[in-house]
Amino acid sequence: MTSYAYVATEADGGVATGSARAVDRKAAEDMLHGRGLLDIELTQKRGLLQAEVLPKRVKREEVMHLSRQLGAFVHAGLPLVDAVHTLGTEAQNPSVRRMMADVEDRLLGGDTLSDSMDAHPRIFPEFYRGILRSAELTGELDTTLEQLAKYLERDLEARRKVTSAMIYPSIIAGMSLVTVVVLSTFVLPKFKVFFAGLHAELPLPTRMLLATTDFFGLWWWAMLAGLLTLTLMVFVALRTTTGKYARDRMVLALPVIGETVQYALVERFCRILASMVGAGVSLPQALRVATDSLHNLVFSRALAGVSDAMLEGEGLASPLVRSGLFPPTAAQMMRVGEETGTLDNQLAVTAHYYEGELDYKIKKLTSLIEPIVIAAMGLIVGFVAVALVSAMYGVFGQVKV
Repeated sequence: MTSYAYVATEADGGVATGSARAVDRKAAEDMLHGRGLLDIELTQKRGLLQAEVLPKRVKREEVMHLSRQLGAFVHAGLPLVDAVHTLGTEAQNPSVRRMMADVEDRLLGGDTLSDSMDAHPRIFPEFYRGILRSAELTGELDTTLEQLAKYLERDLEARRKVTSAMIYPSIIAGMSLVTVVVLSTFVLPKFKVFFAGLHAELPLPTRMLLATTDFFGLWWWAMLAGLLTLTLMVFVALRTTTGKYARDRMVLALPVIGETVQYALVERFCRILASMVGAGVSLPQALRVATDSLHNLVFSRALAGVSDAMLEGEGLASPLVRSGLFPPTAAQMMRVGEETGTLDNQLAVTAHYYEGELDYKIKKLTSLIEPIVIAAMGLIVGFVAVALVSAMYGVFGQVKV
């Protein structure tokens, strides 16, 4: 049984409040209607054991599954309110259950699905809600929900590829760092005492290594303070528009990495724009939403100029070329779409093309990062090993003499 707090109107016009226990929300409403109450508003009460200190975040993967399941239910002919209620009841994430319960209440109050999701902008992005709003006008809600699920799935897959590409280099770097720290902290001090007792002249690599460890041991607090100060300065700078723009510009200017990020942003822009234009959203509105979804100030400022040029009648492809951020191939595909009236299809083709190009760029980036990290860590560990071994041979040689 679930407890609900209710606010309702009595038969004489007075306001009635209280709580009721029932199997589900509909049963609670039926019970209260049986008491002669009208305009019933229910809120599920949470027990002490159900209370959460911090609400769980709703992941993009959960939104993808909700979209696919909701589209399947609507396609099967299930009423939208019942579909939302079923998905909310079966959700394992408490935040999803609360969100779906709120959406259900708003639907029962007469709101549309897109209007109900407007109350949860952190879960449903603006492009998602804009596409749904257009789908509700055209009556293709089930098809659109499936398309949104596919888009979210592709977006998640691209993120996973980037993450997995960084796992192996990160593991190598971490293991190498641990090795150097162990050698410098536990092995070198004992060797230093041993060498000092023999009064032997140490080789240059060993002296360099001991001087480095002595420096870190003596000034670690100053280096830590400097690192914390630098981190704080960067954090404060990135809270400003100028700092964010400088960061985005620097990332795009990096060799290999910048081009990979550029292709990822182009693919995302084309994918969202294609989905919104295909759903019937006006091109200026779709362009604004697609631009906001990129979270890159360099692209945002450039695309603001593209929007102004488009409204002045220059079309979409030519201003994109002048921005210098879109490859000529993408602009050419969009120009064909504008000339043939198939912009949404050409945008989808462009997104698919750059999805493949992005996969290639990620593999290329991985193939460059892995050997660089391995070589750098190998040089560091190798230098430590050479310093120790050369010291041992040098000292023993001097002792024999």
